[in-house]
Amino acid sequence: MPATPEARTAAATTRRAQIIEATIATIAELGYRRTTFARIAERGGLSSTRLISYHFAGKDELVRAVVADVYASINRFLAERAVEEPASRPIGQPPGEPEQPYTASDELRAYITGVVAFVDGHRTRMSALQSVFAALHDEEGNPAAYDAATDRGVLGHIQDILRRGQEDGEFRAFDTLVMAATLQRSLNGLPFLRRTEPDLDLPSYAEELVTLFDLATRAPGERPR
Repeated sequence: MPATPEARTAAATTRRAQIIEATIATIAELGYRRTTFARIAERGGLSSTRLISYHFAGKDELVRAVVADVYASINRFLAERAVEEPASRPIGQPPGEPEQPYTASDELRAYITGVVAFVDGHRTRMSALQSVFAALHDEEGNPAAYDAATDRGVLGHIQDILRRGQEDGEFRAFDTLVMAATLQRSLNGLPFLRRTEPDLDLPSYAEELVTLFDLATRAPGERPR
């Protein structure tokens, strides 16, 4: 009995996910430059590199899928983290949807500690992402080297929190883009910092960042959070 369209779609989705996971593991181990379809097929237990070529037109398309998958997994992690950190919300979910009785400072803290916790618990994924960005940094025009839309979405998420804090009187007046970019770059650099300081205490690092941005954003007269 021939497979239904739904079954074929499900099988293709599963195969793509398998290839992406194998690519992440291969890049994390060997680095972007040494990663080939042959290496990925070996890592993923695939019978042929043609299985990769069937789903991805080339290495660039596959790497873009890897970058998108890592960012999506960060977002899922932030959403699932709400069980233990109720103020945590996924990137792109507007404040108050669903309604949450949390302050902007609560959400800012949850974002900082959540991203650091993801980096700590998903080192293979972050190592692969770091390798991709480092290798492609100088390749002008390569869409895998810099995802502007994703970056804008992340910065916009932080700016939403900051603006709400300003509107509610929690935060002082400041340029939300400058503050959001400063915060996000301190998080983006964490995988690189871990190479310099492999024994870095990441929970303590997160708490220091929380304190730093509390002091940077707090309105005059507001009590320390």
